[in-house]
Amino acid sequence: MKPTFETRFAIGPNESKQMDTENLRKTFLIDGLFKNDAIHFVYTHYDRYMAGSAKPVNESLELETIDELLKEPYFLSRRELGIINIGGQGTVQVDGESYALDFKEALYVGKGAKKVIFSSADPKAPAKFYLNSTPAHHSYPTKKIAKADANKLELGAVETSNVRTINQMLLHTTVETCQLQMGLTELAVGSVWNTMPAHTHDRRMEVYLYFELPEGQAVSHFMGPREETRHIWMHNEQAVISPPWSIHSGAGTSNYSFIWGMAGENMDYNDMDSFKVTDIR
Repeated sequence: MKPTFETRFAIGPNESKQMDTENLRKTFLIDGLFKNDAIHFVYTHYDRYMAGSAKPVNESLELETIDELLKEPYFLSRRELGIINIGGQGTVQVDGESYALDFKEALYVGKGAKKVIFSSADPKAPAKFYLNSTPAHHSYPTKKIAKADANKLELGAVETSNVRTINQMLLHTTVETCQLQMGLTELAVGSVWNTMPAHTHDRRMEVYLYFELPEGQAVSHFMGPREETRHIWMHNEQAVISPPWSIHSGAGTSNYSFIWGMAGENMDYNDMDSFKVTDIR
């Protein structure tokens, strides 16, 4: 299936300071993911990152190229792809080989894979494949990463309302990639803050997908330069683009989970320029 797509252009911190709420949301918020029997992407001009979704319900969905964007014979001619399933059991077929993905399991698909097909085991509980894709200049093997295979970091404290488990899934410790990194962070009941103390990494951009957010609850996502921040209110299964110059942090009215994806100049997960909470404005 030929994906539908949107394009978002890159801007700097000076432009973001002039934006009202509507323009901030139009520029950085990603909505409309996980539509039935559809593949949809947002193509950003930050590191040519693509964030999207595939939700097969009544039929399998084949990932076709997007000629207007990629000018390549197939989608992964010069790209790599990360997939995390946040729905029911599904299968991703890559050049004839099938990979079953349960809830919160991941798959890396390397440059050069020609045929990628998404399907669900049960249309009443369809898979929801969250997709991140970046340019790639080397071909690495396709590899499944179960949640148990992830490198886990236990961070935070009850006193600061940020007890959380970071599951590093598509990272050099678990799978070889060109530049794409992805993982899954789960906040404990009673904890609401993510990524505090906040930081930037001028060498990488990032996208967050918030999910497992209970009905009627929301997350306030904080962005912008350290000295002049803005916020965007996020709902379940919405994503947000974080430029290299922006902090990326959030506080919810409930606990929740989110998927982070990164790409850029290096692969050092700990390459962060952190700020004291008291220095953020």
